[in-house]
Amino acid sequence: MTGTVPFPDRDTVAEKLTALSETDKSYLSLLMENPAQDDNLLAGLYRHLDLASAARLLNSLKLETLGKWIGEAAPDRLQIRLMEAARSSQHPAYAAFRTGLTRSGGLEKAYPTSKI
Repeated sequence: MTGTVPFPDRDTVAEKLTALSETDKSYLSLLMENPAQDDNLLAGLYRHLDLASAARLLNSLKLETLGKWIGEAAPDRLQIRLMEAARSSQHPAYAAFRTGLTRSGGLEKAYPTSKI
């Protein structure tokens, strides 16, 4: 039995999220355009957040920046799943990511609340 590794794998996506250079942002934006890649993107995001949680030093500003960028760049279909990922742990790494994601306003744009 041979197992197939999804492309891109979660480690590749996590590396792109860690570096977040302009080239990485372009790569990730292209990935987010394809709904078939949503699970790979989210697996990489969880991997990135888990690695940040285990790191000796927490770079909360970088995690906030990532949350803000991905919240602004991600299509509407991903907004709820991104917020679920951000809320899946109480660790400060997840909290910093959640702060940036909330500041992006992506969830509100995707699912506006009616003001009746």
